[in-house]
Amino acid sequence: MTESSAKPPRFAPLPLDQMNDAQRAAAQQLLDAAKRADGPGGRHMAKTGQFPGPYNFLLRSPELATRWRGLADYIRFETSLPLRLNEFAILIQARYWTAQFEWWAHYPLALRAGLDQSIADDLKVGKRPGAMQPDEEAVYDFCIELMQDKRVSDATFAKAKRELTEQQIVDLVAVAGFYATVSMILNTVEADIPNGEAPPLAPLSEPLK
Repeated sequence: MTESSAKPPRFAPLPLDQMNDAQRAAAQQLLDAAKRADGPGGRHMAKTGQFPGPYNFLLRSPELATRWRGLADYIRFETSLPLRLNEFAILIQARYWTAQFEWWAHYPLALRAGLDQSIADDLKVGKRPGAMQPDEEAVYDFCIELMQDKRVSDATFAKAKRELTEQQIVDLVAVAGFYATVSMILNTVEADIPNGEAPPLAPLSEPLK
């Protein structure tokens, strides 16, 4: 369990029977999207009727939750990036922010999408992955540089353009930004891993490279 589990949650769980009409409608849309992903988070939500991770937070603002869900559908399922690269970009954000729930939810989805486990496992411990394909290396360097330096060098941008289309670069920035926001939410609420599971990520000893 995380340190946060020893104290009351910052946002108390919001059961369905305590939601107003707008919250219930937003909750159903969030649940439908989570089921579509068929990952650990969606399965937990479908099984328990609870809204872990960012969802309990978002339901405090149901209109935001509804609009968020629409953007999330594109970011999760419909970007021009191959799903393998999409999930890799999400894992990079989870590791950069040490967003435990995000890593827990997306690690199996990334492997299912075709990301080599050695790449995910290197990233998990803060190492530059050693077995990346050229398109994966382009995504990694782009995301790391954008986060660490707050910009992308000409050389890194040129590498991205060799491996990705212009639309894919646009979508990559959107995925990174969206999941940076998800990470901020998760770290704000100190989101626990469901069922008392241990957090998967140790703190980074040095910045990602």
